[in-house]
Amino acid sequence: MTTTDMPRPVDADPGRAVSKKPPRSAGGGGLRRAVPATTLLWILACLYGLPVLWFILSSLKPASDLFSYPLTLVPRNPTLSGFRAAWDSANFSQYFINTTIVCVITTILTVGVSCCTGYALAKYDNRWLKAFFLCILATTMLPGEVMLAPSFLVVRDLGLYNSFAGIILPAVLTATGCFMFRQFFLTVPDELVEAARIDGARELSIFLRIMVPISRPIMLTLAILSFQWRWNDYIWPLLMLNDPNKFTVQIGIQSIVGAQNINWSVLLGASVISMIPLIAVFLVFQRYVMNADINAGLKD
Repeated sequence: MTTTDMPRPVDADPGRAVSKKPPRSAGGGGLRRAVPATTLLWILACLYGLPVLWFILSSLKPASDLFSYPLTLVPRNPTLSGFRAAWDSANFSQYFINTTIVCVITTILTVGVSCCTGYALAKYDNRWLKAFFLCILATTMLPGEVMLAPSFLVVRDLGLYNSFAGIILPAVLTATGCFMFRQFFLTVPDELVEAARIDGARELSIFLRIMVPISRPIMLTLAILSFQWRWNDYIWPLLMLNDPNKFTVQIGIQSIVGAQNINWSVLLGASVISMIPLIAVFLVFQRYVMNADINAGLKD
């Protein structure tokens, strides 16, 4: 039994190209999946941004238009009288200087202390350090109001009442900062530290020349958060300060509120003024945080 190879049919038109289906785009499915998520994010952004936009535009309205009916988003007669009255009615220039001093010093100390604490908790194996870390985390389970009375008594007995040091020192060590640095340093391979020790580097040199540079993204993130916390802090400075020349911005805004009535135009203007440094700090440092390479200097 023999088999013969059957000749393949020859295309009658050699010049005609064989039609092929175009390959399905690999990014098409990803684009379809991204559209609902992006739409949802835009909806949430609008929901959160609308009150802020209303707040800022309301600060440009005269007092007579704030509660006029029907309510309008865009001011009919925009004016800066609320900002000028807020700046002139209180010593805002001194309040800004005081708050800036407190925020800058507290932020620097918070970042430095948290970095040192996080490195020790991550790279040293000691049961007492683990117990200390649990104590730090336990402070996050207590409301801040619970710690006000004992903190006030300690600061008063140390002779720091009515001083900037009484505001700064209790806010230096934060559980959030220690936890952030500890979790970051846990991702750094122990072999990197051991190699530095074998090469003869001391512990302080390892920390300053290796660990601190690669933790720059966490340092900038904590710096932004710490500056924001201290700038918006109201209760603790209110308890610690009784000298008007040492008041912070938030206490200055509260002083605008009268006992019988509230000038909402002035209050809104003062509130918007207090937001400007926070927005400026975030816009300046956001670029460094987003562009930083967390794994810089580390190789497998």
